[in-house]
Amino acid sequence: MVTGTEQAPAPATQGADGGDVPSAGQIAGRRWKASRSILAAALAVIVLALGLAALRPSGSAQAGDPESPTRRGTRALAEILRGHGTPVRVSRDAGDAAASATAGTVLIITRSERLTRSDIARLQGVQADLLLVKPTRDVLEGLAPGVEKAGDTYEETAEPGCPLEAATLAGRVHFGDSDTYTAPAGGTACYRDRAETDSRVYRLVQVRAGDRTITVLGSGTPFTNERLDEEGDAALGMNLAGARSSVVWLIPDLPEPGSGSEEKTLTGLLPLGVKLFFLQLVIGVVLLALWRARRLGPVVAEALPVVVRSAETVEGRARLYRAHRARGSAAEALRAGTRERLVPLLGLPRSAADDPASAREIVTAVAQRTTYDEAMVGVALYGPEPTDDGRLVGLSDLLDDLERQVRTS
Repeated sequence: MVTGTEQAPAPATQGADGGDVPSAGQIAGRRWKASRSILAAALAVIVLALGLAALRPSGSAQAGDPESPTRRGTRALAEILRGHGTPVRVSRDAGDAAASATAGTVLIITRSERLTRSDIARLQGVQADLLLVKPTRDVLEGLAPGVEKAGDTYEETAEPGCPLEAATLAGRVHFGDSDTYTAPAGGTACYRDRAETDSRVYRLVQVRAGDRTITVLGSGTPFTNERLDEEGDAALGMNLAGARSSVVWLIPDLPEPGSGSEEKTLTGLLPLGVKLFFLQLVIGVVLLALWRARRLGPVVAEALPVVVRSAETVEGRARLYRAHRARGSAAEALRAGTRERLVPLLGLPRSAADDPASAREIVTAVAQRTTYDEAMVGVALYGPEPTDDGRLVGLSDLLDDLERQVRTS
């Protein structure tokens, strides 16, 4: 009994064999129950990936800019250096910075991904000390030979663990996400990545090249306005940047399109959040595949939810032939079916129906038992493709007549 606004479930219909055939609503319910776990797993992967991407700090056009007062800018460090008597000149062009960076100067380079190959070539000849903040591989190869990038680290802070005075005076530093490097022979390395099994992986590497000192720092976070007052970040920035009488701070403008900026691989262009999303997606797909594979068992015969008459199947296939104007395929299907039904009546083996070598024998035998001559029988059983629908219908009638006469002869 149904009361109120409740609806009774749709009754199952009865099939041709007397069994109950489920309704469309019941079929949809079964499919939803079978697929909802897959949808839930996919949704969980997407939500997790979006959450990881949201936790990743977003980039900023002013990150590392010594004239920017934003959280990611470095104006505070520049002002502290000026306050301690170290002039800071901000340059946004590699040529101008190379001309200004003389002996007795520290040239700080941030946002090195904006440097073109010609810019790197100009900077190779400067006499100033270099402080490279999170440099790209091309900049490392061109300006800090021997220093190689080892990978990434996500340890927030690190201790110096080295004899470099600028680091030991600063002490513990907050790096955040940082690149790591291996130092060449004779180089000084500080702030080791303790999560890495390789003990030669560090966040700060300093080498000597003639009269110059080249320092590579894997993160610009210690210099930012947001983090400058944490741990020994300010001390490290002042010790490294203020090691000489003046500072030239190069933060290049974006290069013009087609100016030969650094080439990057596809993975290098993808932000970390996107990489984490695809990693989570792959893990989710693998786990889902393993879960579904565990449930696989032997094939079970199952009755179709509906009964389809053979005539409907023939009509549907005929409509497909007609929609695609496939008269040749339709004619060959009619001829092949007729030959397969005729050869047993003619006393020939069934394999003769598809054997071109038996065509003459079949045509002769059919002509002897019908009112048609061999030429007409050959056209009917092996003839060319009909040129229009009317000829195709005529061929069907002719084949039916041939089969009828052979059966009654």
